[in-house]
Amino acid sequence: MSKKICRFLNPGGGEASYGLIDGASVYPVPAVQIFSSSPAPVWSSEGIALASVKLLAPVAPSKIVCVGRNYKDHAAELGNPMPDAPLLFLKPPSAVAAHGDAIELPAVSSRVEHEGELGVVIGRRARRVGDNENPLDYVLGYTCVNDVTARDLQRLDVQFTRAKSFDTFCPVGPYIVTGLDPFDLQVETRVNGETRQRGRTAAMAFSVAYLIRYISHIMTLEPGDVISTGTPAGVGPLADGDVCEVEVENVGTLSNTVRASK
Repeated sequence: MSKKICRFLNPGGGEASYGLIDGASVYPVPAVQIFSSSPAPVWSSEGIALASVKLLAPVAPSKIVCVGRNYKDHAAELGNPMPDAPLLFLKPPSAVAAHGDAIELPAVSSRVEHEGELGVVIGRRARRVGDNENPLDYVLGYTCVNDVTARDLQRLDVQFTRAKSFDTFCPVGPYIVTGLDPFDLQVETRVNGETRQRGRTAAMAFSVAYLIRYISHIMTLEPGDVISTGTPAGVGPLADGDVCEVEVENVGTLSNTVRASK
């Protein structure tokens, strides 16, 4: 049975808490239980009205590992060949933004674009996952990610670091859903209600399981780390005042406003 996991601030503020969402309530759960290989987390006895809390990004990752050109149609729209192996790059934790936060357009870029993606949240330490192991056993759950990109800077710099790393350039959320099969989920991005991207994860060149095993032989994946699995065709510009939504089937909808940097 799937569960919805979130991070939130209580109405009175204080430290961030993890919780399980059930209907209109959220039940606090210690982080040690969320990232545990033991049976399902034990719910707090008292729920909090979901409408009364501020949702944060559902994880605080040590790193976000992104996959470029994982959909053939997206590679083609940018005039790039498909890679023979996963094309990886990193986003810093400081780029993470929550559901409802604003994506800030940096003054140094004239072309910032959305990239809606399926996000994989690691549940336990994964290092050199073996051929006889199931990589999906290392997954806590799945979320929505917007791999926001300053496309003009990406082309100018050739490599991806600056274009992908501005503060707020990695919205994640609104929560993590456990127990899903990631093989064939629809990923859709809308701007001001208009569909810009729509694809299915079955079209990815490298599956979630392949990516986990591959990445784990390069770097250790820690609990809470996020793999952003690539975007389908249809990437396009964001402008001040836009509302950008990334919806992943059976996961939820991540929504962010867009604003020019002050």
